[in-house]
Amino acid sequence: MREGHRLGENTSPGLHWIVQDVTLHDLDVANARPQGGQDILSMMGQLMKPKKTEITDKLRAEINKVVNRYIDQGVAELVPGVLFVDEVHMLDIECFTYLHRALESTIAPIVVFASNRGNCLIRGTEDISSPHGIPLDLLDRVMIIRTMMYTPQELKQIIKIRAQTESINISEEALSHLAEIGSKTTLRYAVQLLTPASLLGRVQGKENVEREQIEEINELFYDAKSSAKILQDQQHKFMK
Repeated sequence: MREGHRLGENTSPGLHWIVQDVTLHDLDVANARPQGGQDILSMMGQLMKPKKTEITDKLRAEINKVVNRYIDQGVAELVPGVLFVDEVHMLDIECFTYLHRALESTIAPIVVFASNRGNCLIRGTEDISSPHGIPLDLLDRVMIIRTMMYTPQELKQIIKIRAQTESINISEEALSHLAEIGSKTTLRYAVQLLTPASLLGRVQGKENVEREQIEEINELFYDAKSSAKILQDQQHKFMK
């Protein structure tokens, strides 16, 4: 939240303002220390004091009322934050219930969910399945972003950037081969081959990673799909 205060007037035309950026959490923490005034500057002044009380739902509700009043008066401007929740299917039904209620607030942040699951059981329940492990009533409130598979050229570019980040010199032929491997397996697996291929090249006295190092390293490891297929085909050879 961005909040402004007028300092006063002087010989120069216009007014002077101090713009202060504070988060709702800052206000919660400041107001949990009951000493001082109720304006934002007084609450911010309490941040340096060690004593505090618990931040309760009632306290958050009161802070929300103050913030909404400042916004209505034009004293403050709300700048929405972004909450990114990766592996959202790992949340249980109670977390989803809390998120659902929080999203109905007028000062709720922009929430982004990410998941690689299809239909699966919602954690905390015994028999409720849903797409991506998200309750249907919450899923109905979100917009699902369309995603597409990477093209071989895009895979090559991503791997090239990763190699530059890790200071790994790699030939164009090796990059193309890694992109081909990534299209058949996963991008993550192809990227993970970079480091062992680079170490192998150093042992062999090579300055750059070539296709030969990529092929040799690729023969030493399995990607997740290949490993799962081996387990399925040869499950009688493994302990249960």
